[in-house]
Amino acid sequence: MTLTNTFLGTTEIKVPSLCLGTWSWGDSLFWNYGKNYGKVEVAEAFKAAIEAGLNFFDTAEVYGNGISERLLGEFVQNTSQPVQIATKYGPTPWRVWGDSVADALTASLKRLQVPLVPLYQVHWPFTFFMSQETLMNALADEVKQGRILAVGVSNYSAKEMRQAHQILASRGIPLATNQVRYSLLARKIESQGILYTARELGVTILAYSPLAQGLLAGKYTADNPPVGARRLDPKFSRSGLAKIEPVLSLLRQIGEKYDRTPAQVALNWINARDRVIAIAGVKTAAQVKDNAGALGWQMSDEEIEQLEKASRPWLN
Repeated sequence: MTLTNTFLGTTEIKVPSLCLGTWSWGDSLFWNYGKNYGKVEVAEAFKAAIEAGLNFFDTAEVYGNGISERLLGEFVQNTSQPVQIATKYGPTPWRVWGDSVADALTASLKRLQVPLVPLYQVHWPFTFFMSQETLMNALADEVKQGRILAVGVSNYSAKEMRQAHQILASRGIPLATNQVRYSLLARKIESQGILYTARELGVTILAYSPLAQGLLAGKYTADNPPVGARRLDPKFSRSGLAKIEPVLSLLRQIGEKYDRTPAQVALNWINARDRVIAIAGVKTAAQVKDNAGALGWQMSDEEIEQLEKASRPWLN
């Protein structure tokens, strides 16, 4: 596998072209942490990632109510290799002052056991109680103090992203990233102008759920539904799975040509997009190795176009 690196936005922060997501680390509601996998498995996933050169991890203070950050922090202490961490601040109704950002960051750094994080992101654009001006200026202050190296947002519309970019620019700080849902089965960021605006502003898109919560891995069927909350999602119903079959069939076809899995083809399609890095969730070492197989090879322009056409129903 040939590992390529890329920069976050216009910053000098260089990361692998695939990020590993840790939402499932400690989450027992959605991902059943503690039942069919636990700390041993995610520790092995972290070790496998570092060995593969995939040292870019995305977490958040709310993942497992802080457990994800604690686990990642513990694992970082046990490796001599550099690790790039992105975590998130959650704007919530009781966080109404700029000091809330500093307090939340302090707590995250303590759980992560690090003095700073390369990327600190706003988890969602909740601005009812705290304005974008207050929030972005508080984040800019943290960049100036050196506790974060770059600012990112998550789930921001094109308009919200442009506003955040403008406020940060007034402080001489670039908006580095916007983390949004993006996959072959979720392409609204294209039709809503988010991808275009990100490219215009020099913002990197971090694509979460690039495998549509496992749908694009091709392992779920009407007779083999996922466990947990995903069972309630209509996309995993018999009719939902039938609707995506043309996309899955094409992923299998392309995968057979390159000796890759459908998931690897789906991730490769994401990473073929300009200024986009996929965030692949991992719970085990095997998943890390499978995701790593999305790198180091290239589909033809015709195959990329075929996938684009097959997934057009998910543009809106």
